[in-house]
Amino acid sequence: QVQLAESGGGLVQAGGSLRLSCAASGRTGTANGRAWFRQGPGKEREFVATISGTGRLSAYTDSVKGRFTISRDNSRNMLYLQMNSLKPDDTAVYYCAASQFYGGTSVSDYTYWGQGTQVTVSS
Repeated sequence: QVQLAESGGGLVQAGGSLRLSCAASGRTGTANGRAWFRQGPGKEREFVATISGTGRLSAYTDSVKGRFTISRDNSRNMLYLQMNSLKPDDTAVYYCAASQFYGGTSVSDYTYWGQGTQVTVSS
């Protein structure tokens, strides 16, 4: 089992920045693929970004490319999402997810999930 806990959400004005963190514990070595998803009001949960176990590979959904950066610190079992130039459309609950493999962009690709952290971007 892998436990995930997100933090760092909050209220920010459009154009601002936030950094989300996700602490992993348990059998983290069995689920090295990490990702961020988000779920906006009345919307389906959607893929945001993913990163490989070594951190050398990453991928983003088109709407956040150039604004968000996913990173990880394996020595601390931490995952991060740096979000810049935030827009009201980025308002959502952001979830950290873990999988045995890198590269999944569907909810069904991920076995472990955190509880989520709310990000609200005001216009």
